[in-house]
Amino acid sequence: MTRKIYVGNVPIGGGEPVSIQSMLNTKTTDVEGSLAQIRRLQAAGCQIVRLAVPNMEAARGFAEICRESTLPLVADIHFDYQLAIAAAEGGASKIRINPGNIGGEDRVKAVVDVCKDRKIPIRIGVNGGSLDPRLLEKYGHPTAEALVESAFSHLELLEKYGFYDTCLSMKSSHVPTMVAAARLFRSRCDYPLHIGVTETGPVRMGMLKSAMGIGALLLDGIGDTIRVSLTDDPVEEVYAAKDILKAAGLRKDGVEIISCPTCGRTRIDLIGLVNQVDEALKNCEKPITVAVMGCVVNGPGEAREADIGIAGGDGWGMIFEKGQQVDKRPFDELLPALLERIEKM
Repeated sequence: MTRKIYVGNVPIGGGEPVSIQSMLNTKTTDVEGSLAQIRRLQAAGCQIVRLAVPNMEAARGFAEICRESTLPLVADIHFDYQLAIAAAEGGASKIRINPGNIGGEDRVKAVVDVCKDRKIPIRIGVNGGSLDPRLLEKYGHPTAEALVESAFSHLELLEKYGFYDTCLSMKSSHVPTMVAAARLFRSRCDYPLHIGVTETGPVRMGMLKSAMGIGALLLDGIGDTIRVSLTDDPVEEVYAAKDILKAAGLRKDGVEIISCPTCGRTRIDLIGLVNQVDEALKNCEKPITVAVMGCVVNGPGEAREADIGIAGGDGWGMIFEKGQQVDKRPFDELLPALLERIEKM
């Protein structure tokens, strides 16, 4: 079991449920726009939000956002240790730094001192794209071993100043490297891990890479908090994270939709129907499995373990629960009837 830290009121590690993070894509100086996006993320199921703090103007905006935010906020800091101090003083629930790019040890110590005084955890963010040149020279390229060695060098520096309220991330755009690094680190250390694949590309590939990398580690029991990085609306990152946790068997709340691939027996617009059901139930928190099947011949039988489902034929369809038909309707009445039954469950 890993150590436990707290980001605001959200526990990370120590056997607690895996938490979901995302990052705002608004300007941190846009206080109202940022708060609006935080509210959308929270409604989608996000628990922790990270904001970029690239300059002092952004640090002032960050402090204003902290005062109104209903979610704990992480300040993302690069290069300037004074921004980390300003964010900590402005109400940050966690500071994300790469100790290797904010200057000498005295500057790292200054950040550690303010975080220790205010009981603010630090995330050490190691990234394959910004490794120390000495490590690149030693390993040739950003290997898993290079990422882990970087992580330990930063950890040792924080521990030197008596700081242990730490979370680690070792991210890479190369899924096998990211997975190998997390596994290697976990075999040697019990600090909590923030896991994710970075710079994943377009949404389709980003989803695949994230599901493979994050999912592989979750099935190994590795990972205490996750972020799915997508080049898209951050809310979609949250939905993707929830789906990955469900697929890994780590999250039971919310709807799981199962559906069959289309075949020659399909007489309905199954793809369109699945998309309608998915959209209608996106924010439903009931822990149920809903089946959407393409024919009434095999549908209820193949999906007999689903709590409720629908199957369509030529102009009509049925609703079934645990494989047993409970209603039969014209096809255009099927979806409203399904949603009505789910609402009463």
